[in-house]
Amino acid sequence: MSKILIPSNGPEDWRRLLAKPDLHWKIGRSARAMANAWEEAGDLPNEIAHLFKDHPDFLDEQPELLVAMPEWKVPLPGGVRESQSDVFALIRCGTRTLAVAVEGKVDETLGPTVEEWLVGASDGKQERLSFLCGHLNLMIEKVLPLRYQLFHRTVSAIIECERFGMDYAAMVIHSFSQEHAWFEDYRAFALALGGSGRRGELDRVRLGSGKSLYLGWVTGELRYLSA
Repeated sequence: MSKILIPSNGPEDWRRLLAKPDLHWKIGRSARAMANAWEEAGDLPNEIAHLFKDHPDFLDEQPELLVAMPEWKVPLPGGVRESQSDVFALIRCGTRTLAVAVEGKVDETLGPTVEEWLVGASDGKQERLSFLCGHLNLMIEKVLPLRYQLFHRTVSAIIECERFGMDYAAMVIHSFSQEHAWFEDYRAFALALGGSGRRGELDRVRLGSGKSLYLGWVTGELRYLSA
């Protein structure tokens, strides 16, 4: 990925960044809903802003979007495929800064479980999983029922937090499903990390490094599913 970023002129500019534009860019799907929601906000969408400013760590601080980078790729060991966040955002809350990996969803799954992903696993997959679990201070044998996508998306935020010199890392699911499809999979992941996994609330969990990691699930506005 080039390190030179070109400003967006609107949601359509997000389309070309998708791995499969013709498949993923459709009314009612997460890629298009995300693009419209973030472009219209011109800053953090309200539900994401409230996620941070309602947390005791950032209480009454107005979160400010410094930059949002759609389809941001983060290399990981154990293979050539990167973790690609729907949005990677740098935000400021008062004097503190956060690197946030945002995953957009409607009714799409959070991918295979770790156990399913490991079927016929290569040495590279084993290396990658060890890397991810090491960053999250989790034992491999304990994570098999959890969704693999949540692991690499969260660790990509931790990696970029360090690389950009931010204070904290966060991973947020920006779901446009009004039925909260697949929320229980997110909750199971948050619980494994020591969080509470409640919708619309930001969890702070402690990593093995002693640093804090934030996790959240928010529900976007229904109107973006028809935009």
